[in-house]
Amino acid sequence: MNVKLIDPSAFTPPYDRSLAAALAGAGANVELITSEFTYGPVPEPDGYEVSLDFYRRISPGARRLSKALSHFPEMRRLKRKLESAPDPMVTHYQWLTMPGLDRRLIADRHPRVMTAHYILPPEPNHRQIADARKLFGSMDAVVAHSRRGASRLTEEVGLPAERVRVIPHGAFDYLTRLPEEKPLPPELAKPNPAWDDGDPRPPVVLFFGLLRPYKGIEVLIRAAEQLATPTGEVAPELWIVGNPRMDLTELMEQTARLRLDVRWLPRFIEDDEIPAIMRRADVLVLPYLDGEQSGVLYTGIAFGKAMVVSDVGGIGEVAREHGVASLVDPGDAEALGGELSRLVIGPDAAEDRARLEASCRAAAEGPFAWNAVARETLGLYRELLP
Repeated sequence: MNVKLIDPSAFTPPYDRSLAAALAGAGANVELITSEFTYGPVPEPDGYEVSLDFYRRISPGARRLSKALSHFPEMRRLKRKLESAPDPMVTHYQWLTMPGLDRRLIADRHPRVMTAHYILPPEPNHRQIADARKLFGSMDAVVAHSRRGASRLTEEVGLPAERVRVIPHGAFDYLTRLPEEKPLPPELAKPNPAWDDGDPRPPVVLFFGLLRPYKGIEVLIRAAEQLATPTGEVAPELWIVGNPRMDLTELMEQTARLRLDVRWLPRFIEDDEIPAIMRRADVLVLPYLDGEQSGVLYTGIAFGKAMVVSDVGGIGEVAREHGVASLVDPGDAEALGGELSRLVIGPDAAEDRARLEASCRAAAEGPFAWNAVARETLGLYRELLP
């Protein structure tokens, strides 16, 4: 079976390449059609082909404009390429850069699948619902990563239930076995001047990923006040790590007033830096205000981290059904602070974290293993092929 995975703007290279490797490992002939990821290295192809068919000639000085100008002809070339590809073949879209335009340009000779990485905002308007219906409705099948996502596709977007399939997101376990790992960055490794040489290492609460308004960082900062400890005790540290897509000035000023050490590392984090950061963290926190899924969640599962997450989208469903995280309502700083305190400085913190860590390990080896994801995905492909 020939499979074309398509992500023109390389929005989710870790997911794209993990799925491609898993499908190839299960016997499919896989080509990932994408563009160069400009922020840093990505996983090397493992049994599949990568074609950088998009945005190869864009101008660094006018990236957005030149990308927009090249997109239409490159989508037309993609359509011709797919229409001439041999059977049996499935085209599986991860993202479309300009959905309103692209849905009119995609090839229809072969079955078309799309993964609904994001479906709708919490309270969508009529235009957003109509746009989602047109985009997802142009596919022969749509993959959701949770039952909640599937219900939004059928009940809110209006897709027929038979065209929606729930297939889990895989744990990013490739990060746990990189051939080389970098040590902690100096910003995170340097000791606090207030420590004494004999002090134990302080526990670490980690926020990781793109820094965006919907990620709830302001809520986390308010919640972190509950992590302060009496004078003389080693207080936890809060690490906020990731590529900023927002102004951080006010948030940094807020953390400067907290009674604990807050360390910022606001830049893109390459794969080989992730293991040391994840392994040093005691608790991973996802205080999101919105979201369907998160690669950070599946990174935490792969590393067996105790987590506290907001009950949003499929994130809450995964936490509830697999016991991989403690759940709080989105935006509830008091509840978030209480759960972080319980897992970091509470009297039974080590035991409470150990239970979540064990659930993560079981989930990574079971329903969120990529070989299981590949089996279900190939099963869907076979149903769509003549």
